[in-house]
Amino acid sequence: MMTEQYIGSIDQGTTSTRFIIFTPSGHPIASHQLEFTQIYPEPSWVEHDPQELVGSVHTCMEEVAKNLRAQGIKLSQVKGIGITNQRETTIVWDTQTGAALYNAIVWSDARTATTVKQLESKEGSKEIPALCGLPISTYFAGVKVRWLIDNVPEVKECYERGHLAFSTIDSWLLYNLTGGLNGGRHITDTTNASRSMFMNIQTQKWDSKLLKFFGVEKLVLPEIVSSSEVYGRLGTGSFSGTTLSGCLGDQSAALVGQLAFEPGQAKNTYGTGCFLLYNTGEKPVISKNGLLTTVGYHFKGQKPVYALEGSIAVAGSAIKWLRDKMGLIESSQAIGTLASEVEDSAGVIFVTALSGLFAPYWRPDARGTILGLTQYTTKHHVCRAVLEATCFQTKAILDAMELDSGTPFTKLRVDGGMTNSDLAMQIQSDILGIEVERPLMRETTALGAAIAAGFAVGVYNSFEELKHINQDGKTSFKPQISSEQRNTRYALWERGVERAIGWLEN
Repeated sequence: MMTEQYIGSIDQGTTSTRFIIFTPSGHPIASHQLEFTQIYPEPSWVEHDPQELVGSVHTCMEEVAKNLRAQGIKLSQVKGIGITNQRETTIVWDTQTGAALYNAIVWSDARTATTVKQLESKEGSKEIPALCGLPISTYFAGVKVRWLIDNVPEVKECYERGHLAFSTIDSWLLYNLTGGLNGGRHITDTTNASRSMFMNIQTQKWDSKLLKFFGVEKLVLPEIVSSSEVYGRLGTGSFSGTTLSGCLGDQSAALVGQLAFEPGQAKNTYGTGCFLLYNTGEKPVISKNGLLTTVGYHFKGQKPVYALEGSIAVAGSAIKWLRDKMGLIESSQAIGTLASEVEDSAGVIFVTALSGLFAPYWRPDARGTILGLTQYTTKHHVCRAVLEATCFQTKAILDAMELDSGTPFTKLRVDGGMTNSDLAMQIQSDILGIEVERPLMRETTALGAAIAAGFAVGVYNSFEELKHINQDGKTSFKPQISSEQRNTRYALWERGVERAIGWLEN
């Protein structure tokens, strides 16, 4: 009798870390989640403590180890572990000490607006998007590295010595989990490297022209590896000796977890932000409509698969803002209840540009704006307007994707925390005018990293073996409003965006 095999997934997100164990058929059997500190030193600045991130991973893994033992499962039955991570969040560290020199600057941090303007004014700036697939924006890691060198003396000094290492969260975790100074590997996968602005999107290699443009030629960069191969073994803890064999940026992991392996398939993940990826196949498509070109996934021995991406900076984080900063709701779940008690937002538009606007607008000068308030307005209408904001921005992205691809969408696969709300998903279907499909098991990001890890250690051998994973119990939402109502609502949203942009003059 064969012993049951399992695969694990470290899901290091923007607000919490999770470790989940899956069966090969994609069912989670054990998990632990831990929130960590959000650091806001100044308006529009967002940071994480690099050591707290590593510590949160160890804590989650130890709790899951206890759970598995209680179930009578041996830890040796976990054949491989994948990592998925918040992308673009940037850590710089000293190769001589292995220590981070500054807090991690989070992807949604907007402190680099002035750096963006300086880079945009440089000669050759117009060529950058075609080389790396990304616009010059506060969003991406390269701009954050430039800011760190320019503004943190300790970082600049280390850079001048030639010992400043760059890592996104995947790379930082892999380095620490495989030993750190004691033989830890400084590596990153293709999907994460494609978010740095340092990697050539065509060759999947670090590009000397890009490094020169950002002025970071001395930066110690991680080795670029595939999303599915054996990277090494865990060096400490209950899972010590277990193979680390999968790595995907969180949105790429969700694409894999949704089994969107064919060109033309798309998924939308509603988390802290909201991210829509559209599989474009083995050739990168450079958008003409404000979208990003990124690597969808890259399994060893195969060509990388590319995606067009639309990124929304603020989605679930707006709900958290209503709860923690405004005190308008007591829990995140309460927003759906309040919003459902009114038929519509009564003309209220909330442009949730708390960190500027990402795709397809790319306006870092936008700020959060609530419009259409009257004496009739209640907190119920504001709550509904927050849910609608993500749905409207998703429509703007989907419209841009249809222009780039020439193919209209008929169905959108969804996952992430906000999809737990039936109301939010019905609003999404109404605004898009197409079917929205939600899986029963919504940990698709973690599942994607587990699938990548499983391929590398022989748990899976072909995509065909995956076709039944997470297919049971899907829920479909279909439009319930007329196209005239849809167009009227969306026109109001666009007027709101016009008023939110240009708020910051400098």
